[in-house]
Amino acid sequence: MLIKTLLNKVERFKSFVYGSVCVMLVGSTEALVIDIEPRRNSRPICPECGKRRTVYDRQPQRLFEYLPVWSFKVYFRYAPRRVKCPAHGVKVESLPWGYGKERMTFSYQVFLSRWAKRLSWKETADIFETSWDTVFRAVKSVVDYGLAHRSLEGVTEIGVDEIAVFKGHKYLTLVYQVNAGARRLLWSGPERRVKTLLQFFREFGPEYSAKLQFVCSDMWAPYLKVIAKKAPQALNILDRFHIMRKFNEAIDEIRRGEVKQFKANGQENVLERKRWLLLKRPENLSEKQTARMDELLKLNLASIKGYLLREDFQRFWEYQRFDFAGKFLDNWVTRTLQTDLEPMKKVAWMLRRHKPLVLNWFKAKGEISSGAVEGMNLKAKLTMRKAYGFRTLKCLQIALYHELGKLPEPECLHRFC
Repeated sequence: MLIKTLLNKVERFKSFVYGSVCVMLVGSTEALVIDIEPRRNSRPICPECGKRRTVYDRQPQRLFEYLPVWSFKVYFRYAPRRVKCPAHGVKVESLPWGYGKERMTFSYQVFLSRWAKRLSWKETADIFETSWDTVFRAVKSVVDYGLAHRSLEGVTEIGVDEIAVFKGHKYLTLVYQVNAGARRLLWSGPERRVKTLLQFFREFGPEYSAKLQFVCSDMWAPYLKVIAKKAPQALNILDRFHIMRKFNEAIDEIRRGEVKQFKANGQENVLERKRWLLLKRPENLSEKQTARMDELLKLNLASIKGYLLREDFQRFWEYQRFDFAGKFLDNWVTRTLQTDLEPMKKVAWMLRRHKPLVLNWFKAKGEISSGAVEGMNLKAKLTMRKAYGFRTLKCLQIALYHELGKLPEPECLHRFC
């Protein structure tokens, strides 16, 4: 069976035919080169208006890289025609296997981008004997196509969070769809400012913003301000994960203060190697850890007081009624503010300040949680590690859309990639 016959089975282009096939040197390696010619009397298509126009002239032959076969790289060789369009002037014709000055075919771009999901970009480049920049261009092309062709219908629940990127205090704001069974990255933008999230809502559009029912976020003031302005009908939920993380941070701060005090007074450090005993939930402790925790609870330590306040607050999440939960919250805040534990008092003031948003968790009946958001954040960090660092923020955003965006791909008839 001829190679041309196989190509006509999987990659047939209207108004074009395959010509001669030969093995020749491309650069310093042997490659399979397949000539493509336009059908007789066919007219080229203007890339601007998509209409068939008359031929102006032909350019020199170009090579377009295709999927490798056996031990050969494969190239299409074609001399593009220039089209004379009365509306747009002289343009290089639109080609069904490639776009613009890009020397990769669409099929090869999809092929590389799929492998770049399984491997690091450098490994993909090494395996297919190409460059890192070629893999980047392939992924970018597929991501651009996906962003232009994806559907935003059915987005009623979103999560907003940020991750630290590069060195220093540099952040990337991430917006996820967290609907059950349809979790994906919707948008990313630099920094974590008011204008960052405003840009998301501008691109998302007022039509889709009006359909949002739940927005899950942390207590970062710029996010809360923008969400209240752009999606006032949606319930903004400060969920259990973010709130309890603040408790653990407060307990850890108290513990560190006590350790310093023990050292300054020359006392025995009874909190040595006890950090995770205080931060873990009792039901998650091992049998040995439970015995050590029982001994620690007998001591009159500020860390233990903070620990007990946190465990007492856990009852808040067990309430079924919104009003009873609100009364418990008020009572807990009042009791905590009467202690001398400054880190816990900060948590109490925070809960009082954001009480309506905290209670929204009950209005949503606990069905919306940032657990999905944190899980997506973990995948984002794994993507960053797998790539061994990205050169620019734009490059990182493309990688995240590629891995987490669940974007549609250009049509590709090749199964084994």
